[in-house]
Amino acid sequence: MRKVILVLGCGVVFLFGSAGAVPHGLPAMSGALTLEEIINHGGKIETKYDGFSHETVMRLRKMKVTCDGFKNSFKDACVSIDVALHCPGTQFNYVRSVTLQVEFVNKDWVHTHPVDQRDLSIVTDTETLRFGRMSIAGKGVTGTWDTKVETLEAIIPYSAFKKIALSQSVELQVGRDTVTLKDKNRAALRDLNSRVIATPQ
Repeated sequence: MRKVILVLGCGVVFLFGSAGAVPHGLPAMSGALTLEEIINHGGKIETKYDGFSHETVMRLRKMKVTCDGFKNSFKDACVSIDVALHCPGTQFNYVRSVTLQVEFVNKDWVHTHPVDQRDLSIVTDTETLRFGRMSIAGKGVTGTWDTKVETLEAIIPYSAFKKIALSQSVELQVGRDTVTLKDKNRAALRDLNSRVIATPQ
């Protein structure tokens, strides 16, 4: 029995210690976020296979960033993010694209971003990433009096998402509106990124 347990234990060590199964992001943690913070970020991450599009989607479900409004404007607005990694087929090694949705909820009035105020920029530790104009997510109906919700969407490269996920500070800019991600948001993004399995170099 002891020999069986020893063999199983060695197998587990080999499996999780192999170079082909190292999650992106976890080895790169550099003081700003601990492993415990990443695990306990409070976000909901799910993985599903979409047979219609023949892809595996790893998704951080809608997660609140703030309800304090934006810098210098709209103090009663809430902002949330929703992020999905699209992997062709059933593998977890290659991410074809990343969908980023930013949801704006206004408590007492309808505020939508005009077309010329939907450009997305994300400021990280060392650079500003520009992704162009965001589109309206879903059915294209946004900012009604019933919902007071506007959801904008952008498709960004995985390489850019990885930079964002591993950054120690992240600021979203949509038009003139700016919001800074909290530690728990960055931890959730890093956790999502860690689900991608690194391949040996």
